[in-house]
Amino acid sequence: MRIVTVNVNGIRSAERKGFARWLARIEPWDVVCLQEIKAGHDDIPRPLRAPRKSHATFVPAEKKGYAGVALYAKHPPQIAAGFGTPEFDAEGRYVEATFRDLTVISLYLPSGSSGPHRQASKFRFLAAFLPHLRRLREAGREVILCGDWNIAHQPIDLKNWRSNQKNSGFLPEERAWLTQIFDELGFVDVFRRVDPRPEQYTWWSNRGESWARNVGWRIDYQIATPGIAAKATAAKIYLNRRFSDHAPLIIDYDFELKP
Repeated sequence: MRIVTVNVNGIRSAERKGFARWLARIEPWDVVCLQEIKAGHDDIPRPLRAPRKSHATFVPAEKKGYAGVALYAKHPPQIAAGFGTPEFDAEGRYVEATFRDLTVISLYLPSGSSGPHRQASKFRFLAAFLPHLRRLREAGREVILCGDWNIAHQPIDLKNWRSNQKNSGFLPEERAWLTQIFDELGFVDVFRRVDPRPEQYTWWSNRGESWARNVGWRIDYQIATPGIAAKATAAKIYLNRRFSDHAPLIIDYDFELKP
């Protein structure tokens, strides 16, 4: 089973940069999770409405040109949009696809970098989402949460960690929240289970020469329950071509996805 996740920072922009053709080249994939599609149903480019005859789900934000998530699956899943919190469900931040033995989620956490009001919104999301994560664990199913979590967990996960300790995305409260997900709830950072190397990033600021100098952050994850996490066999951050300011994260699992 191959699962891909990427923040496309605008699905129309990503399509113009060759994203649909790239999806065809990296087959066979089973699930692709997108974040920040910034498009309504009528605005999805034709090549990305159902690539490779997949079953496509789009959950746009109510606000035009903002946020939104999507999910492509080779088998038809049961779909649930949102996690029951109106403020964030209206922003198109969560879609859940349930297959026979696995649930895959495309998730887009708020960013707090544009100001205190957005950081306050991010903290509200963290407070509302933690009980939902607890319910997912207590349900006893295998789950993979894919997406842009907008938090780097450890110093290894961003280049300039010392100078970012007071900045959104690496605040102590945010990092402690992720630690709680791993240590208390028992979820697993699948990429780190497979690849412990430093300087493995998924996002680079458009300012300066961040991409050229690899001054990045690892804020895109596949976070999973232990059973399915243990089946991960390979993980790759795709860097050969850029579709947005984020890089696709591809993880292969020794697992057969069944409808």
